[in-house]
Amino acid sequence: METIKSLFCGLLITTLFSVSAFANNGGGDECEDQNADLPKVFLIGEYAEEFETASSEYRLQLMEACNNDMEKAFNAWVGMLTEMEDYAEQLDIDIKGVKMWVKIFWNEDGQIAHIAYYLKPHSKNIDVDELTAFLMSFMNRYSFPVESAEKFSHYGSASFPTLYRAPVGN
Repeated sequence: METIKSLFCGLLITTLFSVSAFANNGGGDECEDQNADLPKVFLIGEYAEEFETASSEYRLQLMEACNNDMEKAFNAWVGMLTEMEDYAEQLDIDIKGVKMWVKIFWNEDGQIAHIAYYLKPHSKNIDVDELTAFLMSFMNRYSFPVESAEKFSHYGSASFPTLYRAPVGN
C-alpha cells in the first residue's frame, strides 16, 4: 500500500508541476495574471514581495465578499476545510493533526488562485512537498461557494480534523 501511495504522490507531483509549467508558459487565459511569478501554492515567507503584492491586489476580505454575513463567511470557510479533509481521505493522505496558518486568494468566480500556508509549531510533522502537492490538487478541483465582483482573500487558521461541519447548502 505504501508503494502505491508513493507512486501516486510522485505522479501527482509530476503532473502538478507539468500543469504549472504549462500555465506559466502561456497555456492559460489571455488575461495575464499580475502574480505570474507567485506559485499557486507556497510557504508563507518564501515569496515575500510577491505575497505582499497579491495581498494588496486581493484586498477585499472574505467577510466583505459575503456581504458582511458572518455566518455565511464562517460556513463557507469551514465547508472548504471540510472538503479539503474529505479529499485528503479520498487520496489516502493523512492530514489529521496538521495545523497551519493559511491565506487563500480567490478569483471573482470563487476559484482559488493561490494558497499560502505555514505549519504551526505544534502541527503534526508532514512532508511539505506532499502537502503542497495535495493543496495544488485540491485547488484545481474545488470551487468556493462565494462569488464577488472583486478578487478576495482570507487569512486564517486551519486544523484537521475539522470538528465542526458546516450545514449542507451554505
